Amino acid sequence: MTDIKIIAIIPARSGSKSIPDKNIQSINGKPLLAYTIEHALQSKYIQRTIVSTDSEYYAAIAKSFQAEVPFIRPAAIAMDQSTDLEVFDHALKWLKENENYEPVIVVHLRPTTPVRDASDIDRMIEILIKNADADSIRSVIKNTETVFKMWFMGDDGFLSPVVSDSRFCEAYNMPRQSLPESYLQNASIDITRAATILEKKSMTGDRILGYIMDDNFDIDYRHQLANLPVEKTKHQQQTFVFDIDGVVAHLSPGNNYALAKPNFEIINKINELSDAGHYVVLFTARGSKTGTDWQSITEIQMKEWGVKFNEIRFGKPFADYYVDDRMLSVNELLNLKM
Repeated sequence: MTDIKIIAIIPARSGSKSIPDKNIQSINGKPLLAYTIEHALQSKYIQRTIVSTDSEYYAAIAKSFQAEVPFIRPAAIAMDQSTDLEVFDHALKWLKENENYEPVIVVHLRPTTPVRDASDIDRMIEILIKNADADSIRSVIKNTETVFKMWFMGDDGFLSPVVSDSRFCEAYNMPRQSLPESYLQNASIDITRAATILEKKSMTGDRILGYIMDDNFDIDYRHQLANLPVEKTKHQQQTFVFDIDGVVAHLSPGNNYALAKPNFEIINKINELSDAGHYVVLFTARGSKTGTDWQSITEIQMKEWGVKFNEIRFGKPFADYYVDDRMLSVNELLNLKM
């Protein structure tokens, strides 16, 4: 499955009317948009997380949370009436024309859902790939009210049923328990094939799989922000950055990093953070002063030591001292509760 190009596209325009700047409203100290970026980064299948926005300010926020913003969305498709299809068609064509990049699977994650589980994203990707005849899959919740008892009202005041089903005679007069379950899309996760968007000119196509969830956390109005389950947003993914030498590894004599020894007490804590769904970045100044390339040896060491991480960054400036306003001491790290 890893050879299939899978991307997430997060649409985040700046012109919300119901809640001004809704997509960057602060929830537990983080902008709303950040939660969805983190969900995409937690997926084991999504290879690129792209935010489509018309705002340079939104773009800067998205980048600060590790998302890509390869383009600024044209104003013409960032209006109140702009459709998802226009936004996603533009993104896919831009990637093709400017990067010669053509994903196969596109994960649509709305920033207005700050509570979701990345395991649901991965499971939905797996289901869509296994069902070659499906155009897309979308998350739904069970309706609390049956659609068979819903009505349209004409200008003349007469009612007509929303659903007519030949299996039932006057379904609207039948007991609710005798009628089929119906489902409501909850706007949490929609996954589609790029071909569905580009060739069928649809966000879903004709054959749509359903993935049942228990909750609906989509935000349209301000009162919904106040009613979010705070405890669920508090424990969303956080990013932890670890220096390798002096933290992950004991300091090496003469800076000969080939002789570095692992600090398994710290490594176990890092792996605990990773297993809890947090994003782990390893950072090193190896070779910054001497120009020696330690990348291969470092990557082998991390693998042999069993360190679980999301990315490793080389090129940290060499210094005698580092000062950081978000520093967590080793003792604080080891006492950190998951």
